Formats: sequence, C-alpha cells, structure tokens
Amino acid sequence: MKALSQKRRHPFAFVALLLLGLLVTGGLYAAATTVNQAQASNVHTGYSTEDVEEGQRLFVANCATCHGMNAEGTDAGPSLVGVGAASVDFQVGTGRMPMQMQGPQAQQKPRQFNDEQTGQLAAYVASLGAGPAVPDDEYLDIDQGDPARGGELFRINCAMCHNAAGAGGALTEGKYAPSLHGVEERHIYEAMTTGPQNMPVFNDSNIPPEDKRDIIAFLKTYESQGTPGGFSLGFMGPVAEGLLIWTLGLALLIGSMVWLTSRSS
Repeated sequence: MKALSQKRRHPFAFVALLLLGLLVTGGLYAAATTVNQAQASNVHTGYSTEDVEEGQRLFVANCATCHGMNAEGTDAGPSLVGVGAASVDFQVGTGRMPMQMQGPQAQQKPRQFNDEQTGQLAAYVASLGAGPAVPDDEYLDIDQGDPARGGELFRINCAMCHNAAGAGGALTEGKYAPSLHGVEERHIYEAMTTGPQNMPVFNDSNIPPEDKRDIIAFLKTYESQGTPGGFSLGFMGPVAEGLLIWTLGLALLIGSMVWLTSRSS
C-alpha cells in the first residue's frame, strides 16, 4: 500500500490525470457534436432515384468544371460532399451558383435553374453525404413565429454584419453581408444552417429551428412596415439621421449668416 501511495504522488501523476481528463472531455464533445450533426442532417430522404440521377446529369453538365466530376472539389471550387440539400437550394435558388466569374464572393443574380432542376441538383448532392436539409414548411410559417423574440436573437447574432434593420453592410477585402429585404423565408433559414460565403453556421445546437422561425418572422414583420418616417437613409439608424440633421442645420445656419451680412452691407 505504501508503494502504491508513493506512485500516486509521482510528479508526473498530475500531468497524466490532466491529459486523461482532456482526452475524455474531447471524446465526449466529439460524440455530442456528431449526434447533433446527425440530427440536423439530411440523407436524400424524400428524393427519388430519378431525381438523383437527373441531378447528377445537371451537375456534370453545369457544375463539374469547378467542383469536380464527383463533387470532390478542385482548385477552382470546394468539395460538395456533405454540404447537404439546403446549401444547393440556397446557392442555386438565389442565382449565386453557377458563378459568372471569380470574385471575393458569389453575387446574387437571376437564377439559371427552375425549382424542379434545383431540387434535382439538391437531391444529387444530398446523396453524396449527410448535410443540412431543406427546411420543413412548419419552420417557415412566420404566423407561428414570435417577431419580438426574433428581433432580440437577430440583434445578438446577425446585426453586427447585416445591420440592425437587415439592410446589409460592408466587410473586408471587397466582401459584404447582403441585404435581407425581399429574401425568401426558406433561403434565410438555409443561410443560417449552411453559412454561405463569410457567414458562420448556426446549426440547430446554436439556434433551434423555432428560434430561426422567430428571426424570419422579425425580418418579414420589419420588411412589411416599410418606411413610415419618409426616407430610409439606408436604414442606418440614428447616426445617419443625426448626421443629416446636423448637416442641414449647419447649412441653414451658414446660409442665414451670409444672407444677414449681405443685407447689412
């Protein structure tokens, strides 16, 4: 027993216990992350074999040049294995893909494929590996959402890039966060789950589907209100409004001084 006690007090015992604790903690975290990803993933459930095959033909004809014949990725484009149907539906459905030219980020433009073709491309990419799915309609129904809570979540997680009014904003190196006005509900949801361009991924562990619906409800409620005060001034808030008032006030003051001095002379 005395020998065992001396071994437990070995100077490297603490280091060994620390490494063991880190190993166990890391393993548990990895297991939990895998479970969450599996719960939020989509394996082409609901897609027919015909959809997958037609999607593959469309992919080879229109996407393989950059993404590779098997979507494994090339120097010109990333791998699409495991990105899920939601990523394809967002990128292709908003016209960002296929890209017209290389640049800091994909530009939104009129889409090249109709809804059926977009769904077929999504089916093929979803068949390559599990990834975020196209959201269910229940999570896109803004009537079930809470705009007030969605506003809080948006200001905490999104406003620093997209502006508190969802008007978008500039980032670094020619990149930008796009305006969220006029964006379809499902594309907003898909952007949160897939993290396109420079946007972080907000999976269901970060922001549950119900919270995503609340954020969408806030954006659509805000969008429906318009600009009852007149000019929106870029939806920049009180800073832009204060600057405009200050500039107009200063111009009016200088103009009045010039007019008064000209009359006295």
